[in-house]
Amino acid sequence: MKVLITGGAGFIGSHLGEKLLELGHEVFVIDNLWTGKLANVSKIQNARGFHLVVDTILNESVMNELVFKVDHVYHLAAAVGVRNIMDHPVETLDINVKGTETVLRLANRFKKKVFVASTSEVYGNHMEHTLSEDDNRVMGSVKKRRWAYACSKTLDEFLALAYFDEKKLPVVVGRLFNTVGPRQTGRYGMVLPNFVQSSLLGKEITVFGDGNQTRSFTHVFDVVGALIKLMQDPAAEGEVFNIGNDHEVSINELAQKVKEMTGSPSEIGHISYEKAYGPGFEDMQRRCPNVEKIRKLIGFEPEYDLEAMIQSVIDYFKE
Repeated sequence: MKVLITGGAGFIGSHLGEKLLELGHEVFVIDNLWTGKLANVSKIQNARGFHLVVDTILNESVMNELVFKVDHVYHLAAAVGVRNIMDHPVETLDINVKGTETVLRLANRFKKKVFVASTSEVYGNHMEHTLSEDDNRVMGSVKKRRWAYACSKTLDEFLALAYFDEKKLPVVVGRLFNTVGPRQTGRYGMVLPNFVQSSLLGKEITVFGDGNQTRSFTHVFDVVGALIKLMQDPAAEGEVFNIGNDHEVSINELAQKVKEMTGSPSEIGHISYEKAYGPGFEDMQRRCPNVEKIRKLIGFEPEYDLEAMIQSVIDYFKE
């Protein structure tokens, strides 16, 4: 099978490309290298059946040719990372909305199956319970720039499901919850690589806010396996799935665990969100997925627990 991965030189996309090649597929990647890196695909760039195009998904003529020649499209390209969203709101909306519309329109032209990567951010400020796919969203003010990303990905989901309902395009939507692992960079505000890098360098481990906010982390290998299985199952078409781990940890606990596992002398400090990101930011206190739907369909069970996830990131940065 021939597969296109948009954003395929990124953190998740590069791991997905490696796995698909391992399974015998021919892999085409397009990435503008804004947050992706050539180093991420260095292990496979010369592999038989791997093709890399350095360009933007907004280049319709290039995308038209790529979508035409493949069987499946994994649409992972997006503006990602809290720092990016806060610093580049126009680019965030442009890439996430126009880019997804381009992918879906071209996929519909040639009737190619599409996976659309969404995010747990679409749930917004839910606090009461684990998050299920049919829950209402709780969004903050449009004056709070943080919500631009969540709203752009929400529109992506609406577009994808509209193409499924109206055009009968085979589409699968996956909401990813804090994917972590080798190759993830802390450059754009990703919490675990930032903590690990600081710990290994003996610098302060900086927690934003009071640190009592909780998150649920999932290893990239578990995520990649889920994406492939969802695309293989016709029953997933036209559906939205949480892809995550239902084990919660506070950011304070995460910082302490990283400090212990690295044997670091680093102190753990706290700064306000406003100092970290400037005005226009607010955070959600809890984000934990209900994974019954994906578990029931494809038997999804994360293999990596929190310690294994942290250790894989430590090993990566030590290398």
